[in-house]
Amino acid sequence: MLEDHSAVSQLSFGKDDAESDITVGLLSSAVFQETYAYREALSGRKSLIIGRKGAGKSAICQQLGSAGGHPGPTAMITPDDATSNEIRRFELVGVTDDTAKSLIWRYLFAVQAAHDVVTHARTSHGRRTPGSVRALRKFLEMNGEAADERLYDRLRRGVQGLQSASLSLKAFGVEAAVDVAGTPEGARADRQLGVLERGVALALEELGCATEHAPLLFLVDKVDQGWTIDPDSHSLGTGLLLAAKHVTGQYGGAVRCVLFVRADIYDSLRFSDADKFRSDELRISWTQEGLEGMALARARASLKVNLTPDQLFPAEVSGEPITAYVFRRSLPRPRDAIQFLNLCRDAAHERGNDPIAEGDVIAATDKFSAWKLDDLATEYRVNHPYLESLYPMFENTGYIVMRQALETRFHARAEQLRQEFPDYADNLTPTGLISVLYGIGFLGVKRGNNVVYAGGPKAPPQPGEDEFHVHPCFRPALGSQGPVELTAYSPTRVGNHTRAATGSIASDVGLGVSRDVQLLNQVIQSCERLLRRLPRAALPESIGVEVHSQVSHVLGDARAVLEELRAGSAVDVSRHALAASGYFDRIAVQLSDHGFQPEPITRGFADEARLLVRAVGGAVGGGSGSSSSH
Repeated sequence: MLEDHSAVSQLSFGKDDAESDITVGLLSSAVFQETYAYREALSGRKSLIIGRKGAGKSAICQQLGSAGGHPGPTAMITPDDATSNEIRRFELVGVTDDTAKSLIWRYLFAVQAAHDVVTHARTSHGRRTPGSVRALRKFLEMNGEAADERLYDRLRRGVQGLQSASLSLKAFGVEAAVDVAGTPEGARADRQLGVLERGVALALEELGCATEHAPLLFLVDKVDQGWTIDPDSHSLGTGLLLAAKHVTGQYGGAVRCVLFVRADIYDSLRFSDADKFRSDELRISWTQEGLEGMALARARASLKVNLTPDQLFPAEVSGEPITAYVFRRSLPRPRDAIQFLNLCRDAAHERGNDPIAEGDVIAATDKFSAWKLDDLATEYRVNHPYLESLYPMFENTGYIVMRQALETRFHARAEQLRQEFPDYADNLTPTGLISVLYGIGFLGVKRGNNVVYAGGPKAPPQPGEDEFHVHPCFRPALGSQGPVELTAYSPTRVGNHTRAATGSIASDVGLGVSRDVQLLNQVIQSCERLLRRLPRAALPESIGVEVHSQVSHVLGDARAVLEELRAGSAVDVSRHALAASGYFDRIAVQLSDHGFQPEPITRGFADEARLLVRAVGGAVGGGSGSSSSH
């Protein structure tokens, strides 16, 4: 079999996760984007990096821990399910759960720092070892911590030592000072940790580490492993924040922490000292330009060619520039861009296209949308387990939904939702759901002339903001490609379209115009009145354009039928007028379903529908382009 040497066959945009990408993907190929978040974490100005799944938190973490990242020593701390479960279960009598969790985190940081100091003193300060360093080495040996073991094993020893007072501090010569009979567990554990931390701080001071080289950097990632909504998980997260801030102030600048936390987890934490972390926070945000640069760098790295986008992709897709098409249909985060672009590549390679064709991108769009709709429910399954049950409210309808329509759809499902998710009943309200759906990026809100989606400093939907848009990422999977669910006009005519056998149907009858001509003129006049009203209607622009287009179809068809009638063709004009009436009635219903019931334009369609029925003479029957009939 001949080897495929086409550009598409060699093209890759990398792996979905940073860990794989840095080992077998493209992060190892010097394509990492040194974003503002990375630079701030590297400099030490920010220690709390917050972002959604796939926003690049782990990529920043991995890069800081690599040879080309932080210039000093680093320690990666990534709890797995077992470790997280142990921390959640950790309790101490006499202190709150938040404080207890902060103490076990402090233990992990202190032991890791002790390991680093002992190793650093041996490898970099080779001469006489200070007594403080010898004390740390002795502490590690006496407590079974000399070996650099798994995080879980170290945690288990810490849990046992702090809960049972079995933590030996003889190396520091102060054992009796902390082992006072009757001292509550929490107070005793805090004293024990204080001794250990002062021992680490003294060793760092005597070695001069704070002034001679970059600090030891703790990188804490994957805190969401095994995360639940129970109070113990909340305390795990809060305790970590408290411990990290304690470390920064404890070791005189020789040790610091950077935490990488999912936005939904961080936003769920409520504790009294939360305001003390504001200056440490940095939320990852991506612009379209940033994502384009990332994608292009990855494509060039995989092909080892300094190419431009038009060498791989079509210039436009569905009349939209390729970059706007791709990045408008994905959430603004690297993982989404990587997955979408890899799907485009896969579709082209499977079809034998090189470069990628417009049809390949369109095929990838549908698959990617289905992925992302599933991924969204998975991403928020802990905090919003009802999310997937909300999708039917948006399926096979327009992507623009007004507040009133959303409330109507919700109320039809409210009781069932509250029965299925009783723990979330207080939040299962129209206002609550709008806030949630906006916050996770599913809905955007019309604000001025723009549609705003969550991210950055943008405010959530406010009272009086009533127009919402489903994000383009999810529209194909939901079957919501148009702005509003308007059935296309397709009139039903009856007749053989041959010249009438006796005279002209359109000729004057006595001194008047024939009834058929009058009826068609009524249809034409109804259309013209509606088209004049549309520019004044309070409809979203895209919906107004769609409604105008469909009414113009009705108008054009009525004029064409009138010409056929004047030419002598036999046409069932009554049925044609009833088709137009039924269609106007259907538009009125559909606009009402989308929340436009109070609008004059909605009543206008209903009024014109009734007028045409009366003009026909109250006839019943006929067809229309919709399922409605009279």
